Amino acid sequence: MLTDEKLINLIAEERKEEIIEIVMAEYGEKLTRLAYSYLKDWGLAEDAVQEVFVKCYHSLDRFRMESSIQTWLYMITSNQCKDILRSSSFRKILSQIPFLKLHPATQITPELIILEREQDERIAKALLMLPIKYREVMIFYYYENVSISGIAKILKVNENTIKTRLRRGKQLLKEMIRRNEID
Repeated sequence: MLTDEKLINLIAEERKEEIIEIVMAEYGEKLTRLAYSYLKDWGLAEDAVQEVFVKCYHSLDRFRMESSIQTWLYMITSNQCKDILRSSSFRKILSQIPFLKLHPATQITPELIILEREQDERIAKALLMLPIKYREVMIFYYYENVSISGIAKILKVNENTIKTRLRRGKQLLKEMIRRNEID
């Protein structure tokens, strides 16, 4: 685990390669899931995260420790994905692979596994259909367990805005599922 103290020491000792190795091992999967929630394509998400690690490597000496390394990485990833979405070359569609596991099964039966997969797919698809401003806060809050204040720092918006987006995102998600708007 990369603690703030360990990070400070590694930066002071100019051991960037070691920091990046730790960061990649510790946060690679989380950042890829986050990038996927924006981009809806695993290949693009992996490419975006690689670019995040390159940016992290080059910017490490400017990391001011005003937030945790995780918050900083989420911010870089979020911005990288938004840049990709704004680019004219972005023309990808929704992937059919569910990326979120919502809850463990209590009694595993073949029927329950199938029903759970279908439910996971419907919720993941619905979540990915939400406008980005709702989707990103829901991913951070519910799947990455980032606090409201942490999300506000990452996205550089007011905490009340985050609360409003969470509430509206949940409402939209419920309506979409209720109306069966998911393919």
